[in-house]
Amino acid sequence: MSPREDITVEQRAALVGRIAALSSPMAPMATAIAPRLVPLAGVRAVAFDVYGTLVVSGTGDVGTAGPQDRPAALAEALGDAGFVATSPRTGPVGALRLIQHIERAHARLRAAGVEHPEIEIRDVWADVLCDLRDAGLITGGFTRDRAERLAVEFECRVNPVWPMPDALETLGRLRASELSLCIVSNAQFYTPLAIEAVFGRPPAALGFADERCVWSYRLLEAKPSIALYQRLATHLMRSEGIGPHEVLYVGNDVRNDIWPAGRAGFRTALFAGDRRSLRLREDDPDCRAVQPDAVIHDLPRIVEMLSGGV
Repeated sequence: MSPREDITVEQRAALVGRIAALSSPMAPMATAIAPRLVPLAGVRAVAFDVYGTLVVSGTGDVGTAGPQDRPAALAEALGDAGFVATSPRTGPVGALRLIQHIERAHARLRAAGVEHPEIEIRDVWADVLCDLRDAGLITGGFTRDRAERLAVEFECRVNPVWPMPDALETLGRLRASELSLCIVSNAQFYTPLAIEAVFGRPPAALGFADERCVWSYRLLEAKPSIALYQRLATHLMRSEGIGPHEVLYVGNDVRNDIWPAGRAGFRTALFAGDRRSLRLREDDPDCRAVQPDAVIHDLPRIVEMLSGGV
């Protein structure tokens, strides 16, 4: 099933409110990586990864909770989404079915030629709920809205998020400098909702116009696919006359962020401000020779580098 964007205003408000209620402050964990700050002249657009860059992520990325976290989180999430677990097996079985359906969805997309497949998590949860219902492990009325609620309840438990320090201030300063703000992120439908919940305003109000946001779930293709970065590059050139060399991409993962962004022609800054999410990929042969243009620990350093104040 293709991604859908037909969440009503009321549904969106309810999900944003629920994410806000399940969120609490988290601080990044310091890393030992030395920063490298350089002047970056001629940048007209700044693009960001979300998990581990714009927000502190409990697991470091979307969809990466360890198996040991899932059964209990799922049991709680089912209850808050309006389902009743009828067996102690509900959480473990549901967690296993979640993994299996994700793997099957990935396999179908790979068979169709997608090298780095992405799932539509609402479709996956719908399949999991059908399995649990058919096995007699849950009761409760099944609707698509409840699958969305379950996805949010589960994700907030296994991968809570909170704004990275100074993220809001940095985005404001970049907007004031009339830079185009963009996102290229592995994500699900709840990612923009989570941004709204923890920042207090939707992505567009932070400067991220929808047409400048590339979310993996919409394409059913994930980073490190260069196609996501090329999609943004094509849009910026056609709509704003901004070339790839005029884009700075900021991300925390050398394989998923720095390597493909560099291949798309972007300049790059590795965000090394949180040990949970920093991914150096030193054992990845594709990444051994990859060097970001800059390494930062704090988001305000972006403004300093663009203004030549380093």
